[in-house]
Amino acid sequence: QVQLVESGGGLVQAGGSLKLSCAASGRVFSYYAMGWFRQAPGKEREFVAAISGPGGSTIYTDSVKGRFTISRDYAKNTVYLQMNSLKPEDTAVYYCAIRFSGMLVRVTIANNWDYWGQGTQVTVSS
Repeated sequence: QVQLVESGGGLVQAGGSLKLSCAASGRVFSYYAMGWFRQAPGKEREFVAAISGPGGSTIYTDSVKGRFTISRDYAKNTVYLQMNSLKPEDTAVYYCAIRFSGMLVRVTIANNWDYWGQGTQVTVSS
């Protein structure tokens, strides 16, 4: 069993920054991939970013490239999402996820992830 706990969400003005954290506990191995999704009201959950097992390869959805950075502390089983130049359209509940495969294959599909956090709200005002 794996538990994921997100933190760092909040209210920020457009152009501002936030850093999300997600700590994993339980049967967690460094070769697992970790990632972030988000879900805005009335919309489906969408992929944001992911980072692989050792090696730390990353992948982003196009709308956040150049603004968001995913990173990982393998010793602490923690993944981060640094979000800069935030826009109102970034407003959503952000979810952390983990998958047993460390490879970044088909990571944009929510069903391909094995465990989820409870989510943290990010609100960007205009």
